[in-house]
Amino acid sequence: MGLDILTFGEALVEVMRTGLDQPLDRPGPFTGPYPSGAPFIFAVQAARLGAQVAAVGAVGDDAFGQCLLNQLHEDGVDTRGVHALPGYTTGVAFVAYFPDGSRDFVFHMRHAAAGQLAPALLDGALFEGLGALHLMGSTLSIHDAALAAGRRALELARANGAKFSFDPNLRPQLMPPARARDVFAPFVEAADVIIPTAEEIRLLTGQARTEDAVAALLASRPDRVIVVTEGADGCTVYTQSGAQHVPGFAVKEVDPTGAGDCFDAGFLVRWLAGDAPVEAARFANACGALAVTAQGPMAGARKSTEVEAFISKQK
Repeated sequence: MGLDILTFGEALVEVMRTGLDQPLDRPGPFTGPYPSGAPFIFAVQAARLGAQVAAVGAVGDDAFGQCLLNQLHEDGVDTRGVHALPGYTTGVAFVAYFPDGSRDFVFHMRHAAAGQLAPALLDGALFEGLGALHLMGSTLSIHDAALAAGRRALELARANGAKFSFDPNLRPQLMPPARARDVFAPFVEAADVIIPTAEEIRLLTGQARTEDAVAALLASRPDRVIVVTEGADGCTVYTQSGAQHVPGFAVKEVDPTGAGDCFDAGFLVRWLAGDAPVEAARFANACGALAVTAQGPMAGARKSTEVEAFISKQK
């Protein structure tokens, strides 16, 4: 029996400032390491929701790599595709928080194990009987070898009849938006599910209005689902039959890292299980909201029973 979901990308740990207004260019206290990396946060959330999930990436043969692997094993994520690379250290993200909600990052990634993504890391056996492949634009933007791995993963997924979910997750510091539009075009065209922000969908289509951008994407694939995320306000689901806004949930934010990754996992797990897109989006909103309520990128990722209880209380 094949996997429900497969993803790949940057495997990191996160080390963060202990309070607000502690810039990274000054001495001060940190807390961590916390297991992290957007595709791996996604994988852990999907696993906690009951899906059979694998993630492909690379760590160093060091304590930080073991930190991430311990978490993946604890949550039952299939780690056959996680490679420990001799001579490389595990990727690290250093994070500072500010009162206006903004964050500052220093990444040790490009020259770490996390930056060694390439087609050779992909094992064809992981794609056999696969339900869905989920990719993020941030991973594809790291360098040309990571992009080539994304293209190869998409080829293998389509050859095995898997669905494809794509979150553009644009990162201008990694790839200029104009180039991202061209580079991401084959992934956008192939996607059964696209999970962008309004700004991202306009940029990817070259349309000035979100509605026109959606119309263009549905014209080429009437059966696809587009979920435009709106942060704390929730999301809007677009299908051939129309648009429906799905309100978000009010929570006290502790750590925003990973909210979008948990949203993606919540939507994809429930959509694959047969939920209507709007119901899957409501569940995803709850996953995203709960994700920000705990310190640490994966700490707020909850199990299905906890998410359902949260939704029930909100009603």
